Amino acid sequence: MNRIISYPLLFLAGFLIPQTFVRSAVQDMPNNEQVIRISASAFEFKPSEITVKKGLPVTLELVSMDRHHGFRLSDFHVRSDIKPGSVERVRFVPDKTGTFAFFCDFFCGGGHEDMSGTLRVVE
Repeated sequence: MNRIISYPLLFLAGFLIPQTFVRSAVQDMPNNEQVIRISASAFEFKPSEITVKKGLPVTLELVSMDRHHGFRLSDFHVRSDIKPGSVERVRFVPDKTGTFAFFCDFFCGGGHEDMSGTLRVVE
């Protein structure tokens, strides 16, 4: 009877111990997060073209150089207000490759409709 009970316990112990070790090792590794600073001013984003890697976390640091702007990257459900004097940080993990548009979604003046940029996600 003891052998029947001990085999399943050995199996479970052998399965759980390596999984716990792997989980803690992954948490201790650097996450290769990409941090990109984007400034918004007078109807443009700088940089207006950004390239990131699929699956790697991205933090966008958004700053306004002149007035209230907005930032929307619809394909990744990213949205933020950008107010002068502060840094807004938004974080996401791109889960698909391609070229995606971002734009100002807060009316900021006469050239507002042209305030946009491109995010390219590569493998």
